[in-house]
Amino acid sequence: MRRSIFLTAATATALSASLFTGLAPARADGAAGPVLTDADGWYSQPGMLFVTAHSDSPITRITAHFTPVDAPDGAPEAGSTEDFTQYLGQDARSGTWRAPVHLADLGDYRVTVDLQDASGATVAGAVSPYPLEYRTTVTIPDLTATPSVPDYLHQEVTVGGTVVAKDPRDPDAPAATDGMTVAVDTGHGRLTATAGADGRFSTAFVPTAPYVRFSAAPQASGAYPGAVDVPTSPQNLHTTQAPVRFTASTHALDLKQGATGTVTGHAEIQTTAGWQPLPHTAITLQGDGVVAGETTTDSHGSYTLHVSSLSPAPDAELFAGADGLPFQQLAAEPFSLHVAYTTETGMSAFLNDDGTLKASGYVLFEDAHAKWPARPTVTLQYSQDGRTGWKNAATVPFTVRHNKPQMDETFARTLTAPDTDAYWRARFDGNPDLATSTSKPVHLYRYATRVSGFHVSPDPVRKGHPVTFGGTLQYKKGTTWKPLSGGAPTLYFKPRGSSTYHYVCELGTDKHGHLIGSLTADRDGTWALALSRETGDHYLRSNRATDYVDVR
Repeated sequence: MRRSIFLTAATATALSASLFTGLAPARADGAAGPVLTDADGWYSQPGMLFVTAHSDSPITRITAHFTPVDAPDGAPEAGSTEDFTQYLGQDARSGTWRAPVHLADLGDYRVTVDLQDASGATVAGAVSPYPLEYRTTVTIPDLTATPSVPDYLHQEVTVGGTVVAKDPRDPDAPAATDGMTVAVDTGHGRLTATAGADGRFSTAFVPTAPYVRFSAAPQASGAYPGAVDVPTSPQNLHTTQAPVRFTASTHALDLKQGATGTVTGHAEIQTTAGWQPLPHTAITLQGDGVVAGETTTDSHGSYTLHVSSLSPAPDAELFAGADGLPFQQLAAEPFSLHVAYTTETGMSAFLNDDGTLKASGYVLFEDAHAKWPARPTVTLQYSQDGRTGWKNAATVPFTVRHNKPQMDETFARTLTAPDTDAYWRARFDGNPDLATSTSKPVHLYRYATRVSGFHVSPDPVRKGHPVTFGGTLQYKKGTTWKPLSGGAPTLYFKPRGSSTYHYVCELGTDKHGHLIGSLTADRDGTWALALSRETGDHYLRSNRATDYVDVR
């Protein structure tokens, strides 16, 4: 219903100049007279005019006059009515009166009202600022939704009703509405339906939220030009959200940074037919506001969830469904996602010719969330083939100096190598928050050496005569001794009666490892030969081979 407020005016011309201020109503003998509040038509009762007024004395007469709104000033009125009966109010001094309106043509009409009360006071020519819409009114009086409370097993809602058209010239004879279009607002979208021969229409939708406000509005412009289409009042519809449950193969994952974990399970929903598989529903792992994994159950309610290590969440939750779904509740299970952050370890190492290993390197992490253990260490390891059978040689602690991502923390250690032909690597021992990492294996080897068959001749020898050195320089590869060509073993001499060897020179070797060289003998003593200086990258020092020579 639309209510309009009417103010008293002397004439329609004066009304246009003072529409909302008005003039004082006409009164009898200066006494208080009737006061018009409003006059209007109500869509629920087409062909009727409703006048609301009050006075100190009972209102005894009401007359309404109608003139087409597009008629010139002074044009004759199209009709009038004074067949008013009180419709609302306690007594005739105040209330709402109604009367039928009979006009020949549909359209919009200007309304003026005359009032008189029992004291004889009158108000004449009160003009409405709004016209009376004397038109066909199209309504839907019986809009319904079935089922009224949809659930998981009955999700589709049918909205229907009857389109009723009433001509105010004959309001008791409903007009035809066959083929009329109806717009149905579901709250989350708009549908259309077409009325049948009996005016009935229906359409269906599936709610997308647990609470829906729906309404319908006839679209009569084609069938009844100028008709008043009255939308229905919005109606509320609530769905039933059924309980949900689900299983998970694990409720905790420990992942390395960059790795992916997997959780499998099955979801069910409780219906009037019992628990049954819940297909096509979201399974989400979420913690600290970040989604770490998401998937959807299949047609049988089963799921496989791949969990990323990018978003660690020690106190996460695993969800089946989402908030605000119309037919299912949100189910949740606690979950813990722990991530060991990636580390990087690098090492350089060298074997000295005395069999000692000198190793140095670094360890770093990349993620700002990572933290070093209280006493970080690396372990130096060796293996025969560089792939399996790794053995620990030494544990090396290192000091954290930077404690920042991408900043090297360094270590160094020198030790006697337990194996001089092996692959070596450094292994960062890690902790629950930092993943273990190893350096690339490096093959380090040095072969044992010896001087085989060392002898000095002649012996004895005359003083001032030359002596020649014989023997073979060899290295051991595996279990076999082989000639070492191009070596330069060192010759030492210890005079008789002395306890100290003195450096003499380096001897040469031929391609078969045979010694090359001679010297002049000048006194008794012991000659010694060893591969002991500048042995190269892959040879160890040898023991001294000795031979005593008597000089005469």
